[in-house]
Amino acid sequence: MKLSQFKFKLPEDKIALYPPFKNFGEGRVYNRDECRMMVVHRTTGEIEHRTFKDILEYFDEGDAFIFNDTKVFPARLYGNKEKTGARIEVFLLRELNPDLRLWDVLVDPARKIRIGNKLYFGEDESMVAEVIDNTTSRGRTLRFLYDGPHDEFKEALYALGEAPLPDDVRSHRKAEKDDLENFQTIYAKHEGAVTAPASGLHFSKQLMKRMEIKGIEEAFITMHCGLGNFRSIDVEDLTKHKTDSEQMFISAKACEIVNRAREGGHQVCAVGTTTLRATETAVGPGGILKEFDGWTNKFIFPPYDFQVCNAFLVNFQMPLSTMLMLVAAFGGYSVVMNAYNEALKKDYKFGTYGDVMLIVS
Repeated sequence: MKLSQFKFKLPEDKIALYPPFKNFGEGRVYNRDECRMMVVHRTTGEIEHRTFKDILEYFDEGDAFIFNDTKVFPARLYGNKEKTGARIEVFLLRELNPDLRLWDVLVDPARKIRIGNKLYFGEDESMVAEVIDNTTSRGRTLRFLYDGPHDEFKEALYALGEAPLPDDVRSHRKAEKDDLENFQTIYAKHEGAVTAPASGLHFSKQLMKRMEIKGIEEAFITMHCGLGNFRSIDVEDLTKHKTDSEQMFISAKACEIVNRAREGGHQVCAVGTTTLRATETAVGPGGILKEFDGWTNKFIFPPYDFQVCNAFLVNFQMPLSTMLMLVAAFGGYSVVMNAYNEALKKDYKFGTYGDVMLIVS
């Protein structure tokens, strides 16, 4: 497959800037499970137009959903450079050493930030960091100069940050206080993601209770979603593209739930692209899901034979994105691209806060 095969025109008004909500007086209530849902039958190409609350009509007792329980932290913050006072955006990627307060970060504009520079954060500039290394063109290692317990430091640092919304939203509006909650799944548990596993944002407590009552199993794996999902591809030949590595964990309990469903002939539904890539990373002979503790840079594009999941829940993705390629690999290139054309005609919303597609056999 070629990169150009995944290009389509996406009008800006088709990108969701907020999650679905209803207005009540002067306020608004976020209804996670009230987005639109396109159901695509990959064997026939049939398309149904439903709402997300209808999803359980397509699953029965013994089926299993696999969720990514990574937790997003407020990774984007803004500081001022010493002496000049220049405003610098700092994007926290991961903590390198808790004791030394070392963080791997991206800075913008990078040309202004050199080793030895200090950055001041907060209105009172009480949080200070020193640049101690250059890692990439935009990458830096920061050492935060903070005296106090680590938990206290993390709380103070995160209080300065905002929800790390993707650029397709940020190009139209600034992050708001509500995004810290909205940009997080209700089952988020293990901190480490710098972007949300967007397909999981649609699940409400009420819907998951209905799943439990119906006898649908829930398996939780962890993949810390990184910025590599949003990096542009600069090669036409997809076999030459390399993705960033992401840390992932799959427990024995999750494997037991998934393998039991598979062996019983039930549906196994991956919730989101990260979950689907994780399962294909950890699959063993015969399609058996195995425990995993490590990193993956698996890049999936058509054609590809999936071995674990036979259903897939996913948001509508951006043109030329690796996530769109994964969706096309699962549903079939022609089927998926036809469904995307239909989504544009029917005014479905794309992106992190957008509508969802359920692909079944």
